[in-house]
Amino acid sequence: MKRRSFCRGVIFVLAALPLPAIAAPIQATLYKNPQCSCCEGYAAYLRKNGFEVEVKATNDLAEISRKAGVPEKFEGCHTMFLDGYVVDGHVPVNVIRKLLSERPAIAGITLPGMPEGSPGMYGTKTGPFTIYAVTKDGAPPKVYVTE
Repeated sequence: MKRRSFCRGVIFVLAALPLPAIAAPIQATLYKNPQCSCCEGYAAYLRKNGFEVEVKATNDLAEISRKAGVPEKFEGCHTMFLDGYVVDGHVPVNVIRKLLSERPAIAGITLPGMPEGSPGMYGTKTGPFTIYAVTKDGAPPKVYVTE
């Protein structure tokens, strides 16, 4: 009888524990040019992968990227902010999850341009994507991961 009471107690305690933070959707705000439709495709891709994305149209995207630490030649199609980081361009979700789990001391990551076959873009991926780490101190971006 003591064993049964112990097991019930353990079950009760485990049921009362809060769900891990991973179960909650990751909140993100994505800034895009008003006329860009691939950004909506990228937001849909993120939503399918458990992110909660608010999309905001802006005519100041270059300025938003620059202030976030993304140099002009490394800018992507849109700029997103989540959990203290900037994610510029069509970065695959597994790379974003890597960023959020490792929590490096950087401003964020960027996939420059609009590579064919990247999430939210049309076409077929023809080679690896190079995603760069960016800082706010003006240091040159460095390769974060090649995917």
